Amino acid sequence: MQVDEKAVRHIARLARLKLSETEVGKMQGEINAILKWVEQLNGVPTEGVEPMTRVLPMQMKQRKDVVNDGEIADDIVANAPSTDDHYFVVPKVVE
Repeated sequence: MQVDEKAVRHIARLARLKLSETEVGKMQGEINAILKWVEQLNGVPTEGVEPMTRVLPMQMKQRKDVVNDGEIADDIVANAPSTDDHYFVVPKVVE
C-alpha cells in the first residue's frame, strides 16, 4: 500500500498538523516506509504461536481481594474544611 500526497494532506489535517510542501514529501516517504515494514510483518508465520504479555513466562502475583478503607481515612480528610463520617462535605450545586 502506498499513500499519495493527497492522503498525506488528509492525515495531517485529521492530526491537526500544518505541513509545508517539503514536509509533505518527507512525510509521504516516512509513511510509505512504515507501511512497507508492516507489510513485511504480514509475511511472518505466526500459526501456533500463543499470544503473550511478556518475553519470560511468569506467574502473576496475586493478593486477596479484600474491601477495606485503607486504614487512612482520617489522614485523607484531615485538611478538609468540613467532613462527615470520613466523607468530604461540599455545598450543593445542582437543584
